Amino acid sequence: MSEYKRIVLASRPEGQLRADNFRLETVPVPAPGDNEVLVRNHFLSLDPYMRMRMEDAKSYADPQPLDETMIGGTVGEVVESKHPDYQPGDKVNGMLGWAEMGVANGNAMRKVSDRIPLSAHLGPAGMPGMTAWYGLNRIITPKAGETVVVSAASGAVGSVVGQLAKLAGCRAVGIAGGPEKCAYVKDELGFDDCIDYKAGNLEADIAAATPDGIDGIFENVGGEIFDTCLARMNPFGRIALCGLISGYDGQDLSLKNVRVFLTMRLSMRGFIIAEHMEEWPQGLKELTGLIAEGKLKYRETIAEGLDSAPEAFMGLLKGRNFGKQLVRLV
Repeated sequence: MSEYKRIVLASRPEGQLRADNFRLETVPVPAPGDNEVLVRNHFLSLDPYMRMRMEDAKSYADPQPLDETMIGGTVGEVVESKHPDYQPGDKVNGMLGWAEMGVANGNAMRKVSDRIPLSAHLGPAGMPGMTAWYGLNRIITPKAGETVVVSAASGAVGSVVGQLAKLAGCRAVGIAGGPEKCAYVKDELGFDDCIDYKAGNLEADIAAATPDGIDGIFENVGGEIFDTCLARMNPFGRIALCGLISGYDGQDLSLKNVRVFLTMRLSMRGFIIAEHMEEWPQGLKELTGLIAEGKLKYRETIAEGLDSAPEAFMGLLKGRNFGKQLVRLV
């Protein structure tokens, strides 16, 4: 191949994301330099954080530059290597973005295990799985018998959180949108209960599902869902703030139950898993083992071809995906 396709950010979204904020380009295949590898990507990961990176605003990372390849995690196969640790044919995980191919420094990549499917290294054994593992184990620090509530429970992160909470002996309560997703969370993932936030009985349903209150919240959504859960918190409850997807397109995220942080002596910590790379070896070893043993289940929504990425990403922000949203590139 002499050329490949990539998608760049063409303009910054104003309010709701639109397809014309992206542009599909065909560009020459680059040659790897010293310590670099050329990779043919097989799968692209689509994740909510990408929406925040499109804004030209102060955040935990620099904004996505205009007219450059959209940021994104990938798994693929090494085509050419000038790094001593990689050979053609090696399967690798990296951040080569919304592109069919790419070059990266080999030190910024990692080989992946063949014990599990390649795509799983972008989901339960990748960044989403590590986000779940870290937020639960290092921030919520669950104890057997406690109640942990997980918003976006059918998604790539939330689905792993609840299963890990169950393995730790906790009562796991999920929140998801629609009866199909809630059935999946309970019947396939093994949560103790799941609340359909679209059913219109959020406050009563959360109260019924948490008769002993809530000890830990793994928050992916924000807004009304988070606010309602706060009112059910037990003293010294812990909150892992992972995402606020309900507000990523400009929706209101105000809270009414802030007083419980004082009255219940709560602690909340926002975190970015890329800042805790020292934890990845242990976490990935545990997650990969659980997947290989069939103890950690997951589901994927796969869009076909790079051209489908913008529409799939906009669908992700509206909750149209089921489980981990991927784009198959090969």
